Amino acid sequence: MYLDPLYFVFALPPMLLGLWAQFKVKSAFKKYSRVPTQSGVSGSQAARRILERGGVGNVTVEATHGMLSDHYDPRHKALRLSEEVFSLASIASVGVAAHEAGHALQDKTGYMPLQLRSIMVPAVSIGSNLGPIIFMAGIFLAGTLGTTLAWAGIALFGATALFALVTLPVEFDASRRAKELLVSQGIVSSAEMKGINAVLNAAALTYVAAAAQAIMQLVYFLSIMNRRDS
Repeated sequence: MYLDPLYFVFALPPMLLGLWAQFKVKSAFKKYSRVPTQSGVSGSQAARRILERGGVGNVTVEATHGMLSDHYDPRHKALRLSEEVFSLASIASVGVAAHEAGHALQDKTGYMPLQLRSIMVPAVSIGSNLGPIIFMAGIFLAGTLGTTLAWAGIALFGATALFALVTLPVEFDASRRAKELLVSQGIVSSAEMKGINAVLNAAALTYVAAAAQAIMQLVYFLSIMNRRDS
């Protein structure tokens, strides 16, 4: 299975897309981290302004360690920004901060894809790790037990692929909200949106790549089962 040439047919394209996406994100963030906002607003200030204008008063804005470790934690109602995003008044910083604030607004309005993604987290944490292991164990075992295990592994990993698909509208919508709010609230000008678009569109590409990788791996597993049954 490890030397199956077909694996590379399924795995290589999304893997290359993922590497390209990571390059685009780092390149865009590095470039626009050096471009200050005309308003002088930092990432943390932009996030707080968006949250206040959106009526989200129960979410804290905190600094956290790690480059591009920015995320919104719906369980603890905390918007955590990497130190650079938190403190710098740059195009990249306010873009990333506004995107994460967009997730908090989704949470407040009960945005369905975000709720579905949150519900799926426990199953995905199990499926992404155990799914492939159970699948491979089933492939190496003969008979009904092996087939049952293999399909169980596929079902578990299928949750990971579904999670990646559900993530797409969540991330796209957060970026859409961020772009609208940054301009409407005077945090950036229309002329500065070129940099915002570059940073957020590059970030969106990473989620597309992750979804492609999960789906193609799932399709590969299904192709193995098809060959096994034929």
